[in-house]
Amino acid sequence: MKGYVAGALMLGAVMLVTPVAQAQTRTKVNVGTVQSFGAVGTYIALEKGYFRDAGLDVEISLMNSSANVLAILAKGDLQFVEGGTSAGFFNALEQKLPVIMVADRVSTPIHHQMLVGIQNQGKITKLTDLKGKVVGSNGPGSVTTYEVGKMLEGVGMTLNDIDIKILGFPQMGPALVSGALDAALVIPPFAAAYQDQKIAYSIASVDKLVEPRPLTIAVAFMNTEWAAKNKEAAQRFFVAYMRAARDYCVAYHGGPNRKEVIEIALRNGLDKSAESIERNPWTGRRMDGIINVAGLLDQQAYYQKVGLVKTAAPAEKIFDRQYVDYANKQLGPPPQVNPDSKLENCR
Repeated sequence: MKGYVAGALMLGAVMLVTPVAQAQTRTKVNVGTVQSFGAVGTYIALEKGYFRDAGLDVEISLMNSSANVLAILAKGDLQFVEGGTSAGFFNALEQKLPVIMVADRVSTPIHHQMLVGIQNQGKITKLTDLKGKVVGSNGPGSVTTYEVGKMLEGVGMTLNDIDIKILGFPQMGPALVSGALDAALVIPPFAAAYQDQKIAYSIASVDKLVEPRPLTIAVAFMNTEWAAKNKEAAQRFFVAYMRAARDYCVAYHGGPNRKEVIEIALRNGLDKSAESIERNPWTGRRMDGIINVAGLLDQQAYYQKVGLVKTAAPAEKIFDRQYVDYANKQLGPPPQVNPDSKLENCR
């Protein structure tokens, strides 16, 4: 009995000490992201212990969507950043900043819509009707400006045929109501909200009109200098990251974990209610994390054509897929998703 008690006490001591020891040896990783439902995968990995299981101590820093996140990443304060594709990234490569794309985070379907103020109903019904009109975008070098430009090219127009006005998405609704904007390229959840409020209507969908597909608009960026010194930690990070991406995709297709994913989002302030999350369409992503490089090269070529990027970078400088390849090998075959789901992507 004494031996059993002593053994039990020793086991208890080990159980008490081990988590502390593990915490002391975990690699510290800082991840920057924007507080939106699109970031839920990272919070899944954090809350479900995937990062911890990978021997990582991950801290999430909330970023202002207008902040120069790539400069912060390049400085080394963050090791990873989740953010949108933009002319700024390609310019960062030209400046030889230590940044690279390493995983898809948002890709077709993205549910971006060209919305028109309701007072223009009957007057503006198609893209060619936007000639000479004021159209909102959230940034001159943002992916939404690329999307507007590509849609206009499809009908024989260019950005020079419209008057681009830069506004944040929350301000686009009031501007459409006041007439300060005739139209705007709007993203979820604002696109659905403005239509529900009857202040705008859609005349075009990016998902239907912009090629090549799938269109990747948000990714995980990594500091390459940190990765060169911490390759094993970077590999472990993506095992956890892609494990969570699989959870998201199962939920995306209406899987049994959908409620759990919504609850994680709500606990972390990524949306205001479960009803809001269910009402708005979820964006797609690649379950394997692989980015459509042809789409990235097309974005770069477009930015170069309109003078926002000077020098084109080769594909290998844009996307390094070795980390998602490593993660997919470690994780094995992807999980089955709801066979009745007709949703595109996330498989």
